Amino acid sequence: MTERVVLAYSGGLDTSVAIPYLAEQTGAEVIAVAVDVGQGGEDLDVIRQRAVDCGAVEAEVVDARDEFAAGYCLPAIRANALYMDRYPLVSALSRPLIVKHLVAAARAHGGTIVSHGCTGKGNDQVRFEVGLGALAPDLKIVAPARDFAWTRDKAIAFAEEKGLPIDVSARSPYSIDQNLWGRAVETGFLEDIWNGPLEELYSYTGDPAEPRDADEVVITFDAGVPVAIDGETVTPYQAILELNRRAGEQGVGRLDMVEDRLVGIKSREVYEAPGAITLITAHQELEAVTVERDLARFKRSVDQRWAELVYDGLWFSPLKDSLDAFIDDAQRHVSGEVRLSLHGGRATVTGRRSEASLYDFGLATYDTGDTFDQSLAKGFVQLWGLPSRMAAARDARLGGA
Repeated sequence: MTERVVLAYSGGLDTSVAIPYLAEQTGAEVIAVAVDVGQGGEDLDVIRQRAVDCGAVEAEVVDARDEFAAGYCLPAIRANALYMDRYPLVSALSRPLIVKHLVAAARAHGGTIVSHGCTGKGNDQVRFEVGLGALAPDLKIVAPARDFAWTRDKAIAFAEEKGLPIDVSARSPYSIDQNLWGRAVETGFLEDIWNGPLEELYSYTGDPAEPRDADEVVITFDAGVPVAIDGETVTPYQAILELNRRAGEQGVGRLDMVEDRLVGIKSREVYEAPGAITLITAHQELEAVTVERDLARFKRSVDQRWAELVYDGLWFSPLKDSLDAFIDDAQRHVSGEVRLSLHGGRATVTGRRSEASLYDFGLATYDTGDTFDQSLAKGFVQLWGLPSRMAAARDARLGGA
């Protein structure tokens, strides 16, 4: 029986060429699977037909936009997930979802091999293969760009030789990955980290320096889930889509950073994530109002570790499962409204309110109505500083030893 390869298919040059190339190299039939995670671009039927025209025996296109928003972006909001305190995991969040559908396709079509288009220098090879190892360790993995030293020049020559129905004449100077959660741009002149990004490389965001009126938005959360925008009920997908539009128009969510890749190299990346940055900003502020101090302090360390696990391709791991359980419990009281001003490339919180608020006006005010008993403070300060005073006295007694 002929083996079958399930290919993670984007519809672009590299994965289109991979269809006949994999068939030649492995002798297997190729099943192309494209997963729509809100990346936009071409019609899904066009992508499906292109895969067939390039030699796939089967081609699937999965509309996973709502699934991506609810099952992957939403947990990132509740975890305030920002790798290196800045990057909202644009590409990293989509990979485990794609892996899940690749495994499902392999089971449905009798596939024994899974293939992806990642190189050996990036993070995505790890995210795909570690995820596959967790969900389907019996499947073999082939990565043409890495395993067969497959370059873009070879891909173009192969496409021309085979007469494949794809345009190989135009080449973007950038490598771009995008989805509902944001857009990532790298390579080309950006590899010189002294070069500033040009306005032409942005797509999700307007120029933040362009004069325009501010846009005020109120986001309602229920247990850490965005459920309404300006009083209108929304799903997670609708919330992200709407804030991509509104915050994007104001230039919110642009990032230019040098990040630490899992493989050990530093990489310069330019990101656009208007909806992600706006939602995380609002969620962080509501947590500041509703989450008790020690729980909030500990959750910040959990959030950081959660982001690192997802970035490192460990979505399907015991530690992440346990962190998810902790975060879910910590979100019980994260309900209320946050008002933000979207303007000049920033999402600035201007108001917050919640029935579960721990903010007490009587305790916080310095004016009439103050209910804080300041007479208790002197003794508290003395006891709080007692260990430090004792240590200092010991060090003085021993001559600073």
